[in-house]
Amino acid sequence: MSGDANAGAGDSATADASRADGSRSPPAADTASDTADTADTAAGATPAGLTAREAAAADADDSTPPLRLANVTKRYEGGAGTVTALSDVDFAVDAGEVVAVVGPSGSGKSTMLNLLGLLDDPTEGRVELHGAPVAGRTERERTDVRRETIGFVFQDFHLIPTLSAVENVRLPTAFLPEDATDRAVDLLERVGLGDRLDHTPDELSGGQKQRVAIARSLINEPDVLLADEPTGNLDRDTGVSVLEEVREIAAGGVGVVAVTHDDLVTDYADRTVELVDGVLRDA
Repeated sequence: MSGDANAGAGDSATADASRADGSRSPPAADTASDTADTADTAAGATPAGLTAREAAAADADDSTPPLRLANVTKRYEGGAGTVTALSDVDFAVDAGEVVAVVGPSGSGKSTMLNLLGLLDDPTEGRVELHGAPVAGRTERERTDVRRETIGFVFQDFHLIPTLSAVENVRLPTAFLPEDATDRAVDLLERVGLGDRLDHTPDELSGGQKQRVAIARSLINEPDVLLADEPTGNLDRDTGVSVLEEVREIAAGGVGVVAVTHDDLVTDYADRTVELVDGVLRDA
């Protein structure tokens, strides 16, 4: 699959301190404002002062998966008729868990990854973020959610060839007010590339490029990392080192979903599920 690095800036609002004062009844204007805020929240709007990630997690308990497909079916209409890419798929990834998704080509793996990444909508069922449905959100809200909550790692790396490793890693923060250079450096050091900060992609090996891509996916501290064939372009030894990094990421509480044809990935996963003709089952 392919995707774009999404970035955006969120505004925050300061709560009215007088609303926290229980010694008096709130003014009518405040009461009306609170009622409107409650209605907006019920309708799916992001409450003032919260990022998309914070709003999604606010009503979830610790046992709620950060990302779930709830009885999802995805159909495509084409000249040859209706194609069912996914059929009644129920899937969730827990915080700190690595899940491998396997299956033959055309089984629906890329469709599943697109839905998990909020790049497409299901025909039936729903996608849940921290227990809350994603349906009905605007494209801006989806962009904010992807930026704040989901990291992407692609088989072909998707690095900008004219940018250094540091510049590629901080790219998803380009439209944010904070300078993310220090964090980008920290992430590259974490994945063993502290001596390659200023190297461009053509000065890096395949494994090093994948490590840069992994660092970039973590720049916004996501809850979930989605990886499409993370070892697909790597030799076995390099694949092992990359997957060891993935395990360390999961140990920090990030849920990882890796679509793969590589048995090596399943060896490093906590569990493996298989897609066959759009039907998901335990492998």
